[in-house]
Amino acid sequence: MAVAVVAAAAVVGAEPVDEVSTPAASDERTPGGIGRTVCPSGLRVVTEHMPEARSVSLGIYAAVGSRDESDELAGASHFLEHLLFKGTERRSARQIATEVDRVGGEINAFTSRELTAYYARLPASELVAGLDLLADVVSAPAFRPHEVDAEREVILEEILMSEDDPDDVVGQALSTALFPDHPLGRDTLGTVDTVSALGRDEIAAFHSDRYRPSTLVVAAAGAIDHDEVVAQVAASFGDAPAAAALGRAAPAESPLPLEVLERPTEQVHLALGWRGIDAFDDDRYALAVANQILGGGVASRLFQEVREERGLAYSVYSSPAMYADAGSFTIGSGTGPSRLAALLAVIDEVLEGFLADGPTDEEMEVAVGYLVGSTELGLEDSASRMGRLGGSEVVRGEVVPVDVQLDRIRAVTDDDVLRVARRILDRPRSVVALGPFEGRDEPLVAAAAWRR
Repeated sequence: MAVAVVAAAAVVGAEPVDEVSTPAASDERTPGGIGRTVCPSGLRVVTEHMPEARSVSLGIYAAVGSRDESDELAGASHFLEHLLFKGTERRSARQIATEVDRVGGEINAFTSRELTAYYARLPASELVAGLDLLADVVSAPAFRPHEVDAEREVILEEILMSEDDPDDVVGQALSTALFPDHPLGRDTLGTVDTVSALGRDEIAAFHSDRYRPSTLVVAAAGAIDHDEVVAQVAASFGDAPAAAALGRAAPAESPLPLEVLERPTEQVHLALGWRGIDAFDDDRYALAVANQILGGGVASRLFQEVREERGLAYSVYSSPAMYADAGSFTIGSGTGPSRLAALLAVIDEVLEGFLADGPTDEEMEVAVGYLVGSTELGLEDSASRMGRLGGSEVVRGEVVPVDVQLDRIRAVTDDDVLRVARRILDRPRSVVALGPFEGRDEPLVAAAAWRR
């Protein structure tokens, strides 16, 4: 799950670099104003020119996440995300905040299982200053011991807060069930024990080892010039040895069928999950359509049947997640303990019907229309375009032009949707539930046996 930190940002005071800089290892321009450069150090720069924009959004994406930590370092990526805003050799945390507020911008960050991102949105006139600030934050953190200790306490409180949220607990337990004994099944936050044990030197070494130019992507969108961004980035980062290979291994253990968590809650919090497809799978567009039809919105089968027709839950949804070598598909909901069996029965009824007959023409039209329309609406500001660039480049090593992406969605057929649904939903599933069961978990046991 993504975790964000800090508050508003923006920056002033940095000097632009000369246009002459280290020559690029490769450089390309694509339709739609997108530029992509791979610097000799391996650092990648992707930009999108938006001449009408009055803002610029910048992001530095590190191809390092919680799955890249050893068991002893669990939570190190998220810890770094917090610490990098505590100050650098040139700036204190207060100076960063002051530069931020002075021009009315925003700065934030998040950690996921396979990447960590630091980003800012600023007035277009602050491009150079913004790149200088983000590069300083990411490449030269001070790791002052008292700040490490103070931020550790903040993260421990964040972990405790998550443990008090039933949906967070169920979601994490489902990840562990789907990917047992694997880093993808661990909490991005780490644990109280691992975060408490992480020392300043261990965190600094993790940063030095992993935050190399070869693991970084700089993304920018707005009223910008690609060559200016490349020149500034090259000056800020320079060259450094390539980072060691991440050594990622695909999950090997089979998913666990059932996890029942006894808690004195008013509702049963339910999560169902299947192993899915990875981020490079050709069926990823078909999965997006299938998800939208099953539980991706208010017109979906699950929402209409579970909530609108039966009134069994306030919320019900489905969601895919895709990683470099694995994936998941999940369904979440919650209901009163006495209605759990009915909720599970209706979910299974919806799934069985979909697997038997596939989507209707109307469902295909609505789902494809939603995905196309929401993509277009979501790209009206520089922040969303920058996020699309950085996320796509760091995950798949490419940026698909928007029109190509929309054409791929429109090209999905009902046969494609049914095929990917059967690929995933015909697999054994994991069931996780939290609530006041007191030994009455028969519906969950039956649900875990579905299609086994």
